[in-house]
Amino acid sequence: MKKILFFLAVAATAFMTSCVNNKEMIYLQGADSIYAKSVAINKDFQLLIQSDDQLAISITSRDAALINQFNNSILVGSGGGSSPNGSTYTSQAMTQSGLSYFYVYQDGYIDFPIIGRVKAAGRTVDQLAEDIRQKLAKDVNDVQVSTKIMSFKITVLGDVKTPGTQSYTGQRLTLLEALGRAGDLNASAIRTNVMVIREENGKRTSYKIDLTNPESVFNSPAYYMQQNDLIYVESNKSVKVKGSTSYTYLTVTGTLVSMLASIVSLIIALTN
Repeated sequence: MKKILFFLAVAATAFMTSCVNNKEMIYLQGADSIYAKSVAINKDFQLLIQSDDQLAISITSRDAALINQFNNSILVGSGGGSSPNGSTYTSQAMTQSGLSYFYVYQDGYIDFPIIGRVKAAGRTVDQLAEDIRQKLAKDVNDVQVSTKIMSFKITVLGDVKTPGTQSYTGQRLTLLEALGRAGDLNASAIRTNVMVIREENGKRTSYKIDLTNPESVFNSPAYYMQQNDLIYVESNKSVKVKGSTSYTYLTVTGTLVSMLASIVSLIIALTN
């Protein structure tokens, strides 16, 4: 009898603890061994400008006439017009002390004072800044240009503490940072199958990442976030929507198992 009761106690305890495998909860397993020696970081990462982005472009020069062009919001992308594909667009720009904000139209161009339409989509901020500087340098020798993407946002959905859309003011955001900004994954989340959906060059691509595997994380093309990326974290299949029949069944079952384990443990103690 004691053997039977002991077996029931062990089985009940194993049932409760088997719901979550501790190994499946640990991020970047083995990273301490893999990166025991320094490993070069990929420096080829570059955030590319996309259509619908909002750009902040700063112009500096001793030429007051040039700077004045950026102190008049009417001159920055003024008026409407037609893009090469025949669609119409409306200016969405404003200026402040030589700093101008530009909207990248669907055709990938911005309307820039003095030099007109400039191709922005598919370029890095440094490449676009250099393109503009070279065009302006034909008339002004000391002009300096800097560009920044102001509309860097991603969305994190699924089994995380604070799902939603995040806005970011920097130019470099990693997958782990994005999940950290979402409050990290819940205990019920599947860490071995995180999905990132990305849209670029008119195509939609999905990436699967195993957060427990450091090579899967750091070597993924989706490790560095891009504008409008979507991160989805899947829940364990045993987790049901709160209030549903399945959820209630699991909750009741878990409670009964806990009570059974307590009763069995008490019986064993009394019979000793």
